[in-house]
Amino acid sequence: MSWNVTAQKIGVVMSGGGASGITHIGVLKALEEHDIPIDFITGTSIGAVVGAFYASGYSPEEMEVIFTSEEFKRWASGELNDDFKYHLRKKDDDASMITFKIDTDTIWEANLPSSFISSESINFGLMSYLLPSNTVAKGNFDSLFVPFRCVASDIISKKEVIFKSGKLPIAVRASMAYPLYVKPVSYNNMLLFDGGLYNNFPSNVIYNDFLPDYIIGSNVSYNFDLPNEDNILSQLKSIIANETDYSIPCEEGIIIEPNAGDYATFNFNYNKELIKIGYDATIAVIDSIKNNIRTFVSKEAVENKRRNFKATLPKLVFDKIEVSGLNKSQNNYIENSIRINKDTFGIDEIQHEYIKILSDDKVKSLYPDAEFNDSTKYFTLKLKAKKEKDLFISFGGLFSTRPIDEGFIGLKYNILDQAAVTLMANSYFGRLHNSVMGGARIDLPLKIPFYFQATYNQGVWDYFKSNNVFFEDIKPSFLVVRDKYVKAELGLPVFYKGKLVFEGSAGELINEYYQTKTFISTDEPDKTFFTNMIGGVFYERNSLNKPQYASQGSLFSLRYRYIKGNEDTRLGSTSSDTINYKNSLEWSQIKLRYDQYFNSKRKVKFGLTVEGLYSVQPFFSNYSASVLAAPAFQPIPETRTLFQPNLRAYTYVAAGIKNIYAIFNKFQLRLEAYAFQPHQTILADINQKASFSPIWSNTQYIGSASLVYYTPVGPIALNANYYDNNEEKWSVMFHFGFIIFNKKSLD
Repeated sequence: MSWNVTAQKIGVVMSGGGASGITHIGVLKALEEHDIPIDFITGTSIGAVVGAFYASGYSPEEMEVIFTSEEFKRWASGELNDDFKYHLRKKDDDASMITFKIDTDTIWEANLPSSFISSESINFGLMSYLLPSNTVAKGNFDSLFVPFRCVASDIISKKEVIFKSGKLPIAVRASMAYPLYVKPVSYNNMLLFDGGLYNNFPSNVIYNDFLPDYIIGSNVSYNFDLPNEDNILSQLKSIIANETDYSIPCEEGIIIEPNAGDYATFNFNYNKELIKIGYDATIAVIDSIKNNIRTFVSKEAVENKRRNFKATLPKLVFDKIEVSGLNKSQNNYIENSIRINKDTFGIDEIQHEYIKILSDDKVKSLYPDAEFNDSTKYFTLKLKAKKEKDLFISFGGLFSTRPIDEGFIGLKYNILDQAAVTLMANSYFGRLHNSVMGGARIDLPLKIPFYFQATYNQGVWDYFKSNNVFFEDIKPSFLVVRDKYVKAELGLPVFYKGKLVFEGSAGELINEYYQTKTFISTDEPDKTFFTNMIGGVFYERNSLNKPQYASQGSLFSLRYRYIKGNEDTRLGSTSSDTINYKNSLEWSQIKLRYDQYFNSKRKVKFGLTVEGLYSVQPFFSNYSASVLAAPAFQPIPETRTLFQPNLRAYTYVAAGIKNIYAIFNKFQLRLEAYAFQPHQTILADINQKASFSPIWSNTQYIGSASLVYYTPVGPIALNANYYDNNEEKWSVMFHFGFIIFNKKSLD
């Protein structure tokens, strides 16, 4: 692209500054509206992002739509679109709070993350928006809609790097790689960080490269304050960053300084307001700019030029995918995991698969690039993969005002080849729950992908030791559940968020209990052994955003199970019976659960829960054994820690509503109410045998109010709960961590 050297030429330079730099869009909008030509554009960091979009042919109005979208917010937060995360390869929820990922080849080296957020969504977004213009310009930034420059910082040579050509998405990505926030870019033997480290206002670059007659600067940044002995961040900035000259290097120019100092560096939730601030700041000095401009270009003329430029851009349509970065077998695993059954496909389709692959915890990153084929007029998508570290070590647990504290340790070792193999183990240890689990899983990316998993589980739940006794006249029942089983699963995908799982298990459930509350420590409890085999199938679609205290998304599950086993009840020292009991039992069970959250983007959210279970389960030999083996309705976290006979039944329906008030970011007030209606309540007769109540009687109600704050490692919550038909109707609990346990065989 050439320009008339006799006409007055205007250059726009834009500083870095994080979210405040969104004001640059407003500056460009005001300049265009007042016919101020923009002949060259240069930027650093967020200024490079805004400048690259403008240089690629996006109007300020189009940029405003993009930069205020949910998609852009995901870029800024490092999140991927939850709709396309692959539920088939999602790990089971557990109580882990922090996970260390270790490369076993370098186990004695530090393995600390280099960034707070993932850059995968940013990388894909820059490619999808900037690649067509880069293609038509053939990598020459002078041939874009407007000639463009951006600046990055090479921390190896300790010099600034000026991008004039090459891959525009990579250049912009390097310029915005803010230390510790966004991962740096390795490029041509350089390690590139945010250009703001060495030149945060590249007015010298636009002057030296383009010699404009008049320079308009948009600046929202400043040099760092002097380092403070108590502020490690200020010390690091002083060590790695140089001072920037925030001035115009020629006589003719002006610097616009939008007042955006009240906005946090990484808070991109106020982009619309920031754009207006930039627009208003420009309008305030527009007369001064016009007084120094001889050449004006109407907005209509600019739009016509923009349309002509866009007409030359190739459509971002792909016909091939190539994966590199790993060995041949590992590259094949990723390629075979991408399921697009078309000869050509668009950016949306490949983005869905891109997110799906990144849901696999064996894959650390996929850097997207593309090359245009002049003969076919299609792009080849090139994905450079990095494998995640082999060994995951997780720690977590639960800290509570109730005696249910526990610790958690989880181990996982991944082996990636033509298939992916995962070896796993975990252990919970506490007063309520102690368990171990070990197993293996294989994921096969065939034409119909599936996984096979086999696990061994052994656990103990002690509802006696973990019971809160607030009143002297209330004595808890002695109830201990011991469960061990082996389980196999075969899972198939149902689109992105769903899976169909066939399961089978064999094990032994041992319930220990007294059929009276009058016992002493030397008494022997009754014991019911239930040796069982279980087969079943279930469908689940899960897009909930959190394993506990979710506030958006939905869950739908439908499960069928067939249980067959032998009961062996052995009497203890307090039993009124005289004969041990043996019997064969079998039954079928169908369970449905539906959770849905509404108004997920608003301050006030609404949730709905519906649950139903139908079973022909028979009684065991006595009431305690029968109710211990009954399914439980557990709608709030505390109910997972309690044995509540009133909330157990063989057949029931239940429903609840939830109101969630977002007080501020990650802090919410939750108000929840539930009704549980058993078809027939399980009762104890005078001989401690099980019997049924009249049908559709004994409705139970649950209420809960919670203050929840989601820390980076887990929730902190204060709960006030109400159970209408308990001896203790009210409970108050504070906890930090997840109330999640390994599953029992009958769960």
